[in-house]
Amino acid sequence: MSAPAEKGPVIAVVGPSGAGKDSLMSALAVSGPRLRLMRRVITRAPEAGGEDYQAVTVAEFSALERKGVFALHWQAHGLHYGIPRDIERLRAGAGGVLVNLSRAVLLQAQEVFGDFIVLSVTARPEVLAERLSARGREGAEEVQRRLARAVNPLPEGLRRVHEIDNSGALSAAVAAALAALQPERA
Repeated sequence: MSAPAEKGPVIAVVGPSGAGKDSLMSALAVSGPRLRLMRRVITRAPEAGGEDYQAVTVAEFSALERKGVFALHWQAHGLHYGIPRDIERLRAGAGGVLVNLSRAVLLQAQEVFGDFIVLSVTARPEVLAERLSARGREGAEEVQRRLARAVNPLPEGLRRVHEIDNSGALSAAVAAALAALQPERA
């Protein structure tokens, strides 16, 4: 009988809009040994762009929730977000599973997943403002609201947090994240 596969940690990637979370996650999945990506289920129109996600209607999301499909789910910015239980399958034999989470669910996620690491992605305010304006998904008023939320702290009680500055070259943020995760996997 073979031993069960090692189960990698869930690596929550959090930070303000425009910090480059999705770009960092994609680059880490390519660069990081045995790092995998988890797609979120979101009640956002498929044509809205941005991250790779499974678009569903509110009714579809509610049906999935009732069926117990999600390991974790929450609401933010008028949308529903879910992390399917399939994340456990991805963890088997992985060096870690990267998932974009909301700061509001980090403590719950820490309890649900156990082996849990937070990469808190930051960027200087002027970089955030430039990135948000360039993507063109929000008007000026919404950009200002998102910038105001950017300074919200992480909740108290998280055990393993690494801050990654993504103000400059993506390669520098990837190197910093891999260095931060390396001792975690040792």
